Amino acid sequence: MRRRSPSSSHMSTDTHGGAPADTKIPSMLDLVHLSRRPMFPPGGVDLCRQIALLTGMKEGGEVLVVPSGLAVTLEHFVQEYGVNGSGVEDDPVMLDRAENRLRTIGLLERAHVQPGEMDGLPFQDGIFDVVIAELGFTAKVSPEAAVAELVRVAKPGAAVVLIQPVWKAPVDPARRRILSEHLGCAPLMVVEWKRFLLEAGIEGLHTENWSDEETAFRPQITKPFPDFVELFTFGEKLGILGRARRRWGWAGVWTALARQREVHKLLTHERILGLDFVMGMKRRAAKIDPEGVSIGAAGGVDVASDGTGTIEKEQVSGLPLFQEEGKEPS
Repeated sequence: MRRRSPSSSHMSTDTHGGAPADTKIPSMLDLVHLSRRPMFPPGGVDLCRQIALLTGMKEGGEVLVVPSGLAVTLEHFVQEYGVNGSGVEDDPVMLDRAENRLRTIGLLERAHVQPGEMDGLPFQDGIFDVVIAELGFTAKVSPEAAVAELVRVAKPGAAVVLIQPVWKAPVDPARRRILSEHLGCAPLMVVEWKRFLLEAGIEGLHTENWSDEETAFRPQITKPFPDFVELFTFGEKLGILGRARRRWGWAGVWTALARQREVHKLLTHERILGLDFVMGMKRRAAKIDPEGVSIGAAGGVDVASDGTGTIEKEQVSGLPLFQEEGKEPS
């Protein structure tokens, strides 16, 4: 188990999806978390099916989802594919609600959730067949540290999946700040997520844009981040706002709702934010043949073990930012 890095302790946020923000003003993710209704994260059940297909998810496999939230995604994988599910959540209120949910539906023994930090996952090295990071796993830690932890707990050859908000175009710092504070998450360019994965030991990267493209699993186009008013019924919204008032006060709640008008314009008219699925496989350890030559997992010669050779690093420059339209998954 790795301990949380001291450098992340100054970041203040109440949600497991956010950038550092004014804790007196709730983000949209904060408000969504106050709902009594379990909901799939952005991408929904269609994206879960795509993940299961591309990772080769099968019965008896060990699957980790972070942050686990109310364990909706974890429940789906356990019920539909017969995997052994694990989740880590850094919000004690969400963790308690998730455990109660799983207990009520009889899945607590097959889907285990526990407290932990995203840069210090409470597991030994190399134990999961599939590792999935959903919206918010870098809320309180650096993305590099969080990605490194995902790779650490994955088995060699295991699939590591990121489902994250991404900037689809260059965004000035002021707009980045407004959007990040409102949404409760800090998007990056997809090339940055790819770089973190490559540096942590992931290869064979595959990217899909789930922002606004039709796919075989999703015949109808939907917005990656629906507005708060579109997600809930009138009664549900009243309940959420009442619980939010007790936590942040009316001033904070009204400020968040007023800010949504500006954000709505940025998201719907300028379309600068998207949702990307990025996955790859953890590099297998190289083998050493009797003559002292390092042989990669695919059988190719990498470098002489006596240090006379050099290892060529995978290049980040030139990688496509998004999956080309109409291109089949590799």
